[in-house]
Amino acid sequence: MATAESPIIITGGAQRLGLAAALALRADNHPVVITYRKQRPLLSRLRQQGIETMQADFADEDGILLFAEQLRARFTSLRAIIHNASEWLPEGGAESDSVVLQRMLNIHVTAPFLLNQECGDLLRRHGELRGYADIIHMSDYVASSGSKKHIAYAASKAALDNLSLSFACKFAPLVKVNSIAPALLMFNPDDDAAYREKALKKSLLGVAPGEAEGVNAIRYLLESRYLTGKTIALDGGRHLAQAS
Repeated sequence: MATAESPIIITGGAQRLGLAAALALRADNHPVVITYRKQRPLLSRLRQQGIETMQADFADEDGILLFAEQLRARFTSLRAIIHNASEWLPEGGAESDSVVLQRMLNIHVTAPFLLNQECGDLLRRHGELRGYADIIHMSDYVASSGSKKHIAYAASKAALDNLSLSFACKFAPLVKVNSIAPALLMFNPDDDAAYREKALKKSLLGVAPGEAEGVNAIRYLLESRYLTGKTIALDGGRHLAQAS
């Protein structure tokens, strides 16, 4: 039976920035639902903190539509959808380039597109009740710069940015739609010192600020009443680092 609770949905919310956002928004007293692909011990701890978890696989259309159907059956309205689910696959690996391209498009373009379409009425309903709802697409710095080794990934993130423009027009004024495009926010534990030094030099500010920087951007977009169809670049001035 559907409930009137109006949660924030975070896809891929069981790790890194998605996890940080889920914890922070739950601490702000928002009802939060995250998706995950594989069971892990962390999920039980999240449930104890009041975060609902739903298994979903966005690698194909059937999985995407199944998740949309579950949301429509479970909730009568949605406060926000944060499209954070992502993979970072390079070309030239074990899988063919065409398989990599299709997977990147499925996760970064088809899933947000279909979920927005299928759940648009749930977001509008919250907008009618409370004045506004939100869609946030988690993009990437390389959407505007390109990438030699992750061409499919970069192209799919560029398409995701464009979805923000179209859905901002379609869902206005009740639903705001924006993108966040981070460059380096945090390192992986196995990144060595040489890599870290090289990566930090790519931006003017020369820091890896951590997931809190992404969480702050999400909070800003959720609270803003006058921003839609925009991409917020979290890149430390990286676009100017090579300026002479």
